[in-house]
Amino acid sequence: MNKEQSTLLLISLLILSACAILYELLISTVSTYLLGSSVLHFSITIGLFLSFLGVGSWLSKYLNEPLLPKFIFIELLLGLFGGFSALILYLGNAYFNTYYGLLFSTTALIGTLAGMEIPLLTRMLEKTDSLRSLIAHVLTFDYLGALIASLLFPLLFLPLFGTMRTAFIVGLINWSIAIFNLLFFKNELKKAFSLKVLSVLTGIALAAGFFTSFELMGFADALAYQDNIILTKQTPYQRLVLTQWNDDTRLFLNGNLQFSSVDEYRYHEALVFIPLAIAQKRQMNILILGGGDGLALRDVWKMDAFFTKNNPDHAIDSVDLVDLDKDMVDLARTNPLFTKLNASALDHRKVRCHYTDAFVFVKKNTKRYDVIIIDLPDPTDPALGKLYSREFYTMLRQSIAADGLIITQSTSPFFAREPFWCIHHTLEAVFPRVIPYHVQVPSFGDWGFNVAFANASSQHTLEAINLRLTETISSPFIETRFLTEKNINACFGFDKDTDEIPTPVNTLENMSLVQLYERSYQKFN
Repeated sequence: MNKEQSTLLLISLLILSACAILYELLISTVSTYLLGSSVLHFSITIGLFLSFLGVGSWLSKYLNEPLLPKFIFIELLLGLFGGFSALILYLGNAYFNTYYGLLFSTTALIGTLAGMEIPLLTRMLEKTDSLRSLIAHVLTFDYLGALIASLLFPLLFLPLFGTMRTAFIVGLINWSIAIFNLLFFKNELKKAFSLKVLSVLTGIALAAGFFTSFELMGFADALAYQDNIILTKQTPYQRLVLTQWNDDTRLFLNGNLQFSSVDEYRYHEALVFIPLAIAQKRQMNILILGGGDGLALRDVWKMDAFFTKNNPDHAIDSVDLVDLDKDMVDLARTNPLFTKLNASALDHRKVRCHYTDAFVFVKKNTKRYDVIIIDLPDPTDPALGKLYSREFYTMLRQSIAADGLIITQSTSPFFAREPFWCIHHTLEAVFPRVIPYHVQVPSFGDWGFNVAFANASSQHTLEAINLRLTETISSPFIETRFLTEKNINACFGFDKDTDEIPTPVNTLENMSLVQLYERSYQKFN
């Protein structure tokens, strides 16, 4: 083998190493979309993948000369199975109850095939260089390919193509490497008819999958969601799915229900009306963390209308909305289904949107807010768990006015009793007074909130709060669909099976909340 041939094989190794990492990231991401818990599924996939890379390396010793046709054959198989891996997992999740068995099998097969690549290429190159230089070159190209894949997946492939189409693209890259070597080394492959036939069939299958990936993804989604899917979008941060059945419009993020138009007003009135009714004062500045769908903001403007009518001196001066996903906010601002629900609240002249991580925004913030509304997803992984941590709440306390308050959605005190009270106790570790409450939201069940005050004045006792809420809700100037004089005070009472229990405080170091959350919902799955 000459220098040119060895160089081309090393370049092939660079590309194939990137493909292997891309498959690993793809399988982890699909599993997270389908079952949540990114740490668990990335850990499982990475552990399995590395193990079966070792299995593939061990099995490669049983492959004898000639090695080149065997290498091309492995690339064709890897392209075929890797290209269809996302589809296999999506359909397997819809049809079978043993998803982890399918995850194990897919990861094992792809990992074993990928594990054979480096030993085979090393053996093919062993006559071109000294052992010391050969190992250095092989490992350098291997690690460089891993770096390239790790950058391309979140920055290019996932946001532009989504999981299904990315899988087929990577499969086609594997296939193209096989074709390239089949053509470049054609003089050394005297009897390659079967490989040529397999390469043609593999290319047709992968190309068909790529060009029909939207239809295939739609078919997989139709199996996963009960209602008609009217919109899907892959953003750099999450997969959005909007469904509709009669008058019920639902938004799913990474497979998790975010709201149902049938009853979302119950959640948002509890999240927005109660804290603003407690805090009502002159010229309020409000910060909303999350809430990219604009529904919380809609109720903020309803309360602003109440303040203006009830007391002209009380009004909302400004609202800063912080959401990581600009695509989500743009969709809520322009899609007719969203604008009908949120009353075009995102276009209000007093709103300023910030597209960044809430943790980063709060850390850099120097403005003081009278009310901070936290409308973030549940703490399913550490990336979200940090936004429910003692450290985050400590930073938030520096961002609220001396008589201000913070309200956070706190998951279900029934389905996730330990996580709910963990959030409560974490807030108590930072704020002098924290009051929990909950409401019934049929799509989610019993749902909880915690309101934390910057000071523990007499105005912030439960009795004083109940009195103020009753006065507000009874006003003829306020418009509610759920909250009444009769039910608003009942929100602060807890039953025996949802009442307070001991929990640890959630910190960046222990991430207790994420562990409690996973454990709680496993009981109901």
